[in-house]
Formats: sequence, C-alpha cells, structure tokens
Amino acid sequence: MASLRDLKSRINSTKKTSQITKAMQMVSASALSRAEMNAKSFVPYMEKIQDVVANVALGSNIAHPMLVTRPVKKTGYLVITSDRGLAGAYNSSVLRLVSNTIKERHKSKDEYAIIAIGRVGYEFFKKRDDHIVLNIVGLPDQPSFADIMKISSKTVQMFADQTFDELYMFYNHFVNAISQEVTEKKLLPLTDIGSGKKLTSYEFEPSPEEILEVLLPQYAESLIYGALLDGKASEHAARMTAMKNATDNAKELIDSYTLQYNRARQAAITQEITEIVGGAAALE
Repeated sequence: MASLRDLKSRINSTKKTSQITKAMQMVSASALSRAEMNAKSFVPYMEKIQDVVANVALGSNIAHPMLVTRPVKKTGYLVITSDRGLAGAYNSSVLRLVSNTIKERHKSKDEYAIIAIGRVGYEFFKKRDDHIVLNIVGLPDQPSFADIMKISSKTVQMFADQTFDELYMFYNHFVNAISQEVTEKKLLPLTDIGSGKKLTSYEFEPSPEEILEVLLPQYAESLIYGALLDGKASEHAARMTAMKNATDNAKELIDSYTLQYNRARQAAITQEITEIVGGAAALE
C-alpha cells in the first residue's frame, strides 16, 4: 500500500489536473457557442449560392470545366483536422477514414495528393511520407473567410490546372454538442450540383458563361469554408466533452485516493494505539 505522503501527493496533483481540465471545458464551451452560431448562419448563404449556380448551370446546359467529369489520373483529398489534441476521437476518426479510403482506392502514392488543414493532419501525413501539395495551420478558433481564401482559391486553381482530377473533402460534421459525424464529400467536379432540386427561371446578364466563371469558384470555396466552420464547431464540442470526461475521471480518482488515504491513516492510528497499549502492558 502506498504511504500517506504518496497518497496525499496523488490527491493534490489530481486536484490540480481536475482544475485544468475544468477550465479547458469551460473555454471550449464558450468557443462552441460562437462556432455553432457561425456554422449555422453560413448555411443559408451556401444553400442560396448552390441554388443560383444550379439554375444557371442546368438551365443553360453549359459544359464548364468544374462541372465536367474527366478521366481520373490523380485524386486530391482535403482533410480538416485541428492544430491541437485533447479533443477525444475528433482527429483520429477523420484520419482513420482517410487512411482506409486511400488504402482501398489507391495502390501507389503517386495516385493521390493531400491538402491538409490543421497541424495534426499535416504531421500525420508527413510521417506517412504522403504527397502534401498544400497545408495551412494556425487558423483561429473563429475563422473568417479571409483566413482561408488563399487555400480555397489555390485548391480550386489546382483542379483547374489538373494537379488532380477530382477532390474529396473529409471533416467532422457537427450534429450537436455530444455528437459529430465523420463526413466524406466530393467537392470537385461539381457533378451533383442541383440534383433533386426544382429549377427556377432566372433573368440574368451578362452571359451564363461569364456568370459561372465567377460563381463556380466562389461556390467551391464556400463549400470548403462551410466544412471548416462545421469542423471547428465539432472540434470545440469534442474537446468540451473530452475535458468533461477527464474532469469526471479526476473526481473519481480523488474520491478513490481519499478513501485509501483515510483507510491508511486509520490503520496507522490503530497501529500506534496498539503499540502504546502493548508497551504499557509490558511495563506492568
């Protein structure tokens, strides 16, 4: 059995850990509230631009390069992870799905390229020696579109330049504070745009070609930004849940150590009384 001093030290260190995890839980809860609001408020814009693009593209039957499927020589994977850990299975679940997908679809590393958003994902693929064509780290907890405009426009441009012939996006979709779903979405080409939607007649100028030349890259960029907002909300929710579980576990450990400490102290007191009584009896 551990000594009284060791048990006391464990209790104190666990209490300090509990204070840290509790503070991190509160910080994540505060960040989650704003991140959830950002993610939900962006949905109407994304739905509207999709509606406009679908109506212009399908209504005029224009074969824009971003709408046309071409022979796939190389596949791009845009993976959204966090810059920090301590978020439960938030990062590992995404990276596991991407790894399994790559293993199933490709036989050579020359057949795919990685776009990594987040330090955890970047370091993971770097250790695997995968081909990382683009990466971004250090995004703020509440990113603005300006923060990711560069990587979004570069991603769309690489597809246009045929650096890869199709692009898939992997991220955590925010369901609620205790549930996040790992999601795979085909980003480019935009082959399923407007599927199942009722077309609306628009009057527009200039020509459909010129409108789509501007709108299609913006739409693809908005999909990336929307997924990033979704991922950030999921990250804060996952970290909040992980820190709550850590705090609860620390409290259980404190209770267990306190019980052991009290038993050990009682045993020591009983031993001392027994020795005193035994010594007194020996003197009689």
